[in-house]
Amino acid sequence: DIKGIYKDINDKNSFISRLSGKEAEELLNSGFIGGGMIPKLGNCIDAVNNGVNSVIILDGRILHCLLLEIFTEKGIGTAIVKED
Repeated sequence: DIKGIYKDINDKNSFISRLSGKEAEELLNSGFIGGGMIPKLGNCIDAVNNGVNSVIILDGRILHCLLLEIFTEKGIGTAIVKED
């Protein structure tokens, strides 16, 4: 029920479209992430730290959100990617 990760949930301009696993971990540890997003982001970090190349948090309320993520240039969610 949320677009993805925000640095400040009260500021819709602070949306983050892409994070490395390390950046995601730093953001999680910073205290800016709260509520139900804590376990979601933690699971994404675990996934990229254990061999998954990328994980994307999407808003399931958006019709065809996965297709929009895959087939648009920028995507619509937050991607957490494996370190380069």
